[in-house]
Amino acid sequence: MAATLRRAMDACSPRPDGIWITLLLLLFAAVWLPHLAHSSLVPPTDNIEQLTWVRSLEWGYYKHPPLPTWVLWIPVQVMGLSEVATYVLGATFALAAMGLLWRLLAALRGPVHATVAVLAALCITYYNGRLYYYNHEVVLIPFAVASAGLTWKAFRTRQARWWLALGACLGLGGLAKYHIAVMALAVLAFWGWQRGWRDTHHRRGLLLAMVTALALVSPHLYWLWQHDLGPIRYAMESSLGLELQGGRRWTGSAHWLLDQLLNRALPAWFFLLLALWTCNRGAQRIPAHRHTAPAIDTAMSRRLLLCFGITPLVFTCALGLFVGADLQLHWGAPFLLLAIPAAMELGRCKRAWSAVPLKSALKAFGLVQLLLLLWGQMISANGEVRWQRHHWRNFDAQALADAVAPEARAELGGPIRLVAGPPAEAGALALRLQEKPLVLLHGRLDISPWVDRKLVDGCGVLVLSKAPKPPGYRAVGDNFPGLYWRVIAPVSSSVRCTGESNATR
Repeated sequence: MAATLRRAMDACSPRPDGIWITLLLLLFAAVWLPHLAHSSLVPPTDNIEQLTWVRSLEWGYYKHPPLPTWVLWIPVQVMGLSEVATYVLGATFALAAMGLLWRLLAALRGPVHATVAVLAALCITYYNGRLYYYNHEVVLIPFAVASAGLTWKAFRTRQARWWLALGACLGLGGLAKYHIAVMALAVLAFWGWQRGWRDTHHRRGLLLAMVTALALVSPHLYWLWQHDLGPIRYAMESSLGLELQGGRRWTGSAHWLLDQLLNRALPAWFFLLLALWTCNRGAQRIPAHRHTAPAIDTAMSRRLLLCFGITPLVFTCALGLFVGADLQLHWGAPFLLLAIPAAMELGRCKRAWSAVPLKSALKAFGLVQLLLLLWGQMISANGEVRWQRHHWRNFDAQALADAVAPEARAELGGPIRLVAGPPAEAGALALRLQEKPLVLLHGRLDISPWVDRKLVDGCGVLVLSKAPKPPGYRAVGDNFPGLYWRVIAPVSSSVRCTGESNATR
């Protein structure tokens, strides 16, 4: 990696363009994805969840809207039911967001400023150590960045087509995750700060965006109504509706905010300090090719960056303080990269970022990335130190399959077509079995639309359980403490239980 970065620095253009940043992002993926794939014995639980759900295309699932599962369906048809497809998709969405962020900032502050911001964003641990994650937060990232860019276009041009595009962006984001509402609030905050109510074009444009977004998400809303608001009920029962009281609201909100800014984003602040130090150090020898920002409304663009960078943090903390929600740390993943350009607008150094020498910035970026890779190796499932031994990445699903599959097949009288139990363990086991069986989530048909009762009765089920000493179950073994299994034999024979592995429908 160091040699590659050195060649990149030697060839570095004084004015980076779209091709340059694309190559940088591809290099970033080429380094991190193999490292992350090698660091885990099993895919992240969110990836397993999507590989379970993709067996049936629905307008919604018991926890979330459908867009990430729909997007995964095509790669699965090409590559098969493999975690590799999720790794590539996760990196694609995250790095596409970085490309969109660069384009927006290059238009607002110039290409050097934009490059420094993207390099800093790539240091946030959501986007390097979790680059192989594929979940609803990851799919939402480019929609969050695009909403900022389209809002800027809509205000600058006062054209209805950009408001229409913004509505489409928010609507598709709503099909990815309901957290797109935070970006809608950022749009409203900027619209209000710009006094959009005074302009007929902006009043009509905002209404057009709202109607477009609602039209795109309406089929899912109908599905919600038909399914008793399942994902919303799940959110209320797991986090939003817990109604924490007293000091727990303050400590929960403070913990969430500190985790975002001083844990996830800490390497980014370290990089920016290094970049600023190199800029001040070379202040007396700034090259003649220094570029200034494009001729735009600086005050309006600053408001845009502040609204989209700060609103998600403020709103999420408000959920904890005033609603008593149990704030989940991963909720910041779709939005934290937008805090970088917002932070760069603060203080007296906001004009210095365009003067940062790119070679020095790349050296600082390489240093931070090497430190992050070193830490990743220390906690790797295949590393020498192997810290965080109890992390999910160390769950050996192949050993689990080897332990239970032969006896389960013998008791079933044929291949394993169904695995039931906790979603993570059951899904991981299903991926490691040669039959690629369907997963019956928590043993419930109502939240597993890809499984029908006839398949259960005709093929039987391999059941996993984490309940303490459930009757009729056997312990998997010493390597899987607290995990038990049993087989439910088929009640009738079925030709569907022989032959090739299950396919998505």
